[in-house]
Amino acid sequence: MRGEFLGVWSESWREIWSKLARHTKAPDDLFIELYRELNTVLIIPQNPMRLAEILNDPALARKAFIKIKFRHLRGERFIVEFFEKAYNVLEEFGSDVLTKHYFNLVSAFIDKYSLRYNLREPCCLSPTLSGIFTNLMRELKIVTSKDAHLNSLMKDFEDAICDLRIDCSDRRIKVCLSGQFMLLEAIGSKYLGKDGQTLGNICNKINLPHSALKEALSKIYGFASDYPAFRHGGNPNSVNRDIDMREMVVMSIILAGFTLYLTDQINADIVYRGEL
Repeated sequence: MRGEFLGVWSESWREIWSKLARHTKAPDDLFIELYRELNTVLIIPQNPMRLAEILNDPALARKAFIKIKFRHLRGERFIVEFFEKAYNVLEEFGSDVLTKHYFNLVSAFIDKYSLRYNLREPCCLSPTLSGIFTNLMRELKIVTSKDAHLNSLMKDFEDAICDLRIDCSDRRIKVCLSGQFMLLEAIGSKYLGKDGQTLGNICNKINLPHSALKEALSKIYGFASDYPAFRHGGNPNSVNRDIDMREMVVMSIILAGFTLYLTDQINADIVYRGEL
C-alpha cells in the first residue's frame, strides 16, 4: 500500500477531515453528506435502518466516519473516487472557500505522504508515472511469488541490483541485466507456453498491436545476444563503448514494461488505477 491512500487512510482524519470540519464555512451536516458517500465504498455498507439513523444525526455521522478503518474500505480506486466525490459534496454546500480549502488539504496530504497521484482542479486524482511503475513492479512480484522458479529468478535479479551499490562495473551491470532477461524468458515460457525458447523466439510469437513493438523487443534481445560476454560470446566489432549505469536504468525500465505482453496475470488497468 506504499504510495496509496489506503495505506495512510488513518492519517486522513487528522490531516484532512477534522481540519475541514473546523473551517468557518463547514456546515453542521458536513459528516452526514460525507458519510453518505463513504458508505458506498465500504466492504460491508451499513444496513438501511442503521444508515438512516446515522444520516439523521450530525454527531452520530461524525462518530461513524471516525470509526472507519482502512480494512473496512473496498480498495484503492474506490477511496480515490470517494475523495473526488467529497469535493462534489462540498461544492453542493455552495462555498468556494470551503472547496478550495479541501483541495489544498488533499494536495498537502499527497505531498506529505508521497502518494502516487497528481491532483488537478477541480478535484481529479490521476496516477503519476512513478506510481504506475511502482504498481507494475508490485504486480510483477506478486506473479513471480506464486512460482518457485520465477521467485528464485526475481530474487537473483533484485540481488544483482543491490550488488550494484557496491560495484557498478560493466561486469556487474551485465549480470544484472542478464538476470532480467532470464526472468522475462521464464515468464514467457510459463504463461505463453514457450518452454525452452529464448526471448527472441518468444517475442516473434506474442500478439502485439503493431510489428514495430515486436521488432523493438526483438532488437533489445539482439543487443543482449550481440554484446560480448553478456549472454553469449557476442560480436566485439559491434561495440561502441562499455555498458554503464545508463543502460542499467534504461533497459530495466523498458524490459519491465514488456512483461505485460508476456503474461496475462498482470492487469494493466490495476497497474494504472490501483486495486479494485
